[in-house]
Parts: sequence; structure tokens; C-alpha cells
Amino acid sequence: MRPVEVSIINACGPDTLSDSDIRAIVPALQKQVERDFAPVWGRSAHLSFVPKNKQPKPSSWWLAILNDSKYAGITGYHDLTTERLPLGKVFAATMIEHGVEWTVTASHELLEMLADPDLSLGALLDRGGSKSRFYCYEVCDPCEDDSQSYKIDGVRISDFVHPTWFESFRRRGGVRFDQCRLIDRPFKFLRGGCALVRELPSRRGLLQLRGEGNHFRLTPLPGGRRSRRGLPRDRWMPSTIKFGR
Repeated sequence: MRPVEVSIINACGPDTLSDSDIRAIVPALQKQVERDFAPVWGRSAHLSFVPKNKQPKPSSWWLAILNDSKYAGITGYHDLTTERLPLGKVFAATMIEHGVEWTVTASHELLEMLADPDLSLGALLDRGGSKSRFYCYEVCDPCEDDSQSYKIDGVRISDFVHPTWFESFRRRGGVRFDQCRLIDRPFKFLRGGCALVRELPSRRGLLQLRGEGNHFRLTPLPGGRRSRRGLPRDRWMPSTIKFGR
């Protein structure tokens, strides 16, 4: 598959991250996509950095580095790019405030956008007795804690699961389930990780699985992927921001 063009956009406020802060991690993200992610998921990308107030490439997907979800709304970022193409968001100030490595989050959002750009893919697990569970393709969630991340050229980036994680016939320890080899069986998530699921039959909507398989009602950060998954497609809004003005 031909690599997609992804614009890494500095849309932060002046006191969060500078152009140089964001530009510095792009080579590590590019190496992760080409070296680690594309060989197992079959999807690659060419990344370009877009400085503050500059214009992203036409027809590119966006990974916007913003302050927080409120700032995302103020600046006009919504659910799709101005050309109605995939859009990922990293709320850097929120991550920093909570002691989370924003570079891990940037990697996390980039890989998940590449794996499931339309927020429509997943795996259906038969649980017996006419019950099933649909696991969304949120490929970094099961191993999303900073302690499970790894480094490329000194930049800390997210671990991610392989397609085998979604294959119930795989034996424990039989194959590689995630990039860092921390997971030993399908559908397992690590401490600090989670899975985004929909129980069938059910009208409860999307749930998070955490801990020992406990169900938690989904309370997503406004503007993020998890929020969009619960939003009808006719309510997805294209971005209205104009760069370079």
C-alpha cells in the first residue's frame, strides 16, 4: 500500500511546545512507522512537520498537536481535516499536566490513525451463548502506559499490538502479540492499558475494559478518537481553521 501523507502540525499555545520541540520527534515517529509498524500492519506514512501558522500539504492527513480539548474547539479543529480526511489530535498540555509523556501520546495517536483511519474496524470475539464482544482497532490501548513504551533515537514512543492480538485462535506465547513482547496472549491488556469494546447483544454503547476485565462506561475526552466513535457520522465536523494567515 502506498504511504499516506501525514502532516504533524504545531497548533499548541505559545507556552506548551515550540516548533523545535515537535520537529525533533518527527524522525523517530517516521522510523517507528517504517521500521516497526508498516511491516506488521501493512500501512505506512510519510510524515511532514508543519510549523506554527503554516499550511499543511494538500490532501494530507493531520496529526495536530494542541494544548487541550477546549483549545481544540477554539481553534476550529473538529473531526476531519478541511478536506474531510483523517485527523488525529494530541492534547499536549493535558498530557504534560498529568505527567504523561506527550511523545508517547503522539506516537499512540499516529499509529491508531493509520491502523483504523475511519474508526470502523475491529474483531468480533464469540463468547458463547449467543454473546459476542466487538474489540475496536485501538492498537495502542492495551499497552498504552508510559512504562510499556520504548525509545527510538532517544524519543519515547508507544508500544502497539500486532494483528495477532485480535486472533482468538493464537496460543499463549505462540507468536508475538505486541512490539515490545510484553503481552503473551490475544485480547490481554497490561496494567494501565485497556480495550475499547461493544458487547453484543447490548444497547449500552462503547465500554472500556480495565483491570481484570471489569467494564467501565466510556467517558472520552471531547474531540478525541474515543469520543468520535460514539458520534453519528453525520455529526462529524470538518476543520475550519485556515493555516498560514
